[in-house]
Amino acid sequence: MIGIIDFGSQFTQLIARSVRDLGIFSKILPYYIEPAEALQYEALILSGSPRSVLDKEYPAMDPRIWDLGIPILGICYGFQLMAHHYGSQVTKHSAREYGKTVVHTVQDSSLFEKIPAHSVMWMSHEYGVDALPLGFLLTAKTDSSPVAGFEDMSRRRYGVQFHPEVHHSEFGKQIFQNFLGEIVRAKKDWNLTDFIQDEIARIKETVGDKNVLCGISGGIDSAVAALLVHRSVGDHLKCLFVNHGLLRLGEAEQVMDSLSSLGLHIRMVSCEDLFLTALEGITDPEEKRKVIGRLFIEVFEAEAKKSQAGFLVQGTLYPDVIESSGGVSGLAAKIKSHHNVGGLPEKMGLKLIEPLKYLFKDEVRIIGEKLGLASDFVNRHPFPGPGLAIRILGDVTKERLSILGKADLILREEIQKYDVNHKIWQGFAVLLPIRSVGVMGDERTYQSVIGIRLVESVDGMTANWHKLPYDVLECISTRITNEVNGINRVVYDVTSKPPATIEWE
Repeated sequence: MIGIIDFGSQFTQLIARSVRDLGIFSKILPYYIEPAEALQYEALILSGSPRSVLDKEYPAMDPRIWDLGIPILGICYGFQLMAHHYGSQVTKHSAREYGKTVVHTVQDSSLFEKIPAHSVMWMSHEYGVDALPLGFLLTAKTDSSPVAGFEDMSRRRYGVQFHPEVHHSEFGKQIFQNFLGEIVRAKKDWNLTDFIQDEIARIKETVGDKNVLCGISGGIDSAVAALLVHRSVGDHLKCLFVNHGLLRLGEAEQVMDSLSSLGLHIRMVSCEDLFLTALEGITDPEEKRKVIGRLFIEVFEAEAKKSQAGFLVQGTLYPDVIESSGGVSGLAAKIKSHHNVGGLPEKMGLKLIEPLKYLFKDEVRIIGEKLGLASDFVNRHPFPGPGLAIRILGDVTKERLSILGKADLILREEIQKYDVNHKIWQGFAVLLPIRSVGVMGDERTYQSVIGIRLVESVDGMTANWHKLPYDVLECISTRITNEVNGINRVVYDVTSKPPATIEWE
C-alpha cells in the first residue's frame, strides 16, 4: 500500500488516483498519523497544502516518521516540508508560479528517468526552497525557482515543487512510475474489478437483512451506487427518484427506462411545485444548494418511513467531499456545498452507505460499464444534484427553466452529433441574469443571454475549455436564437479550471 499524507491540498485525491492508475493500492491519511500506522505502507507521498511552513502553527507529521526508512516523495508543500525538516530554508518568492511552467532537469536522477531535459509541469506556489538541504542533490529547477526538485538516495527522500498529479503536467505519470515502480518497487495489484467484488461483500456484511433506500438523481454516480448495492442486497434495495422539476428535458423518462431495465426497483416522486416555491426569490448559489438539500431531506424522511429502511445510499464522489469540506485532514478550503454531502443521515436517522466516496468520475464510468450500464448512459455528461437551478444565474422560475431546458437540449443534440469520440467531458448551457439588445425581423429585442460551457477533463478536478470549431458553435448559436423564445444572444465560456470552477454556481 502507498500512503498519501494529506495536508489539505485540493489535489490530494489526484495523487491517490495517479497511484491507482499504475495498479497500486493507495490510501489517503491525515498528516497526524502515528509512526506505527505509517509503517504499514511501502512508501509515503506528501501532498500540497493551502498552508505554509512559515505559518506559526503549520501542519507537520510526527518527526519520528522521517526516521522510519520508508521512501518519501514530497509534492509542493510536502517538498517544502521535507526541505524544512532537513535544515533548508523556505522563503516567500517575489515571482510566484501558477499553472503550466517549464521545468529543467539538471542531472541524471532516478525520479526524472525518461523525462526530457525541458518539460511542462503544473505549478501552484508562492513559497519556495532556495538552497538544498544537507545531503540532497539538485534534480530540477525553473526560471523562477532555483530548487524545483531534489533527492537524497541514501535516505530515499525525493521532492518536487510542481504537481505531477495534475493532468496538465506533461510527464507527471512518469514521475509516479519512476518513484513507485523503479524506486519503491511497489506491487501492482489494484484494479476496479477487485474493488467491485470487495465493495459488494462489504455492503452485504454491513447491511445484513435490513432495507436500504437509495436516492436516484438521474446521473451516473447514483446509478452505479445503486447497482453496487443491488448486487449486494437484491430486493432489500428500494430506489427513490425525486423529480424536482430541475432536470434536463426528457431526463426523468430516460432515467426510469434505463435503470428499471437493469432490475432496479424505482419509484418516482414528482414534486416540481414544492422545489420551485421554495426557490422563489433566492439568487445566491450556496443558498439554492441548501434549500434543495433541505427539501431532499424532507422528501426522503417521508419515504424512508414508508420503506422502513435502515440505510441510505448516496452516490457521493470524492470531488464532492473535498469541495464541500476540508478533506481528510480538515485543512482544505471549502469551494462549494453539495446536497449529498453531510447532514442527511443524522437528520433522517439512517446509516449512510457511500460506495463511491473515494472514486473519481472516470473510475465510476468504468465500474458502470462492468455492471452492465449502456455506453450512452455511462458517458453522459456530469449533471449536478441541484440540477438546472444552479445553471440559472439569478431567480429560478418556471419560465426561465423552460428557456434553459430548451437551449440545453439543443446544445446536447449538437454535441452528440459532433463529439463522437467523447473529447468533451462536460457541456451545458447557462442562463445569465442579464438581457441585451438585439434585432429580429427588423425589430428591436431586449432578451436574455445563454452562456455555453464545454470542457475537457479526466477527473473534474482540473479542466481545459474545449476549442469548439466555429461552424459547430455557429450552428448551436443559430439554433438557440431561432428556436428558443426569449434568447437573442449566445456567448462561449473560454475559462479553464482553475481559475474557474466547471459549473458557474
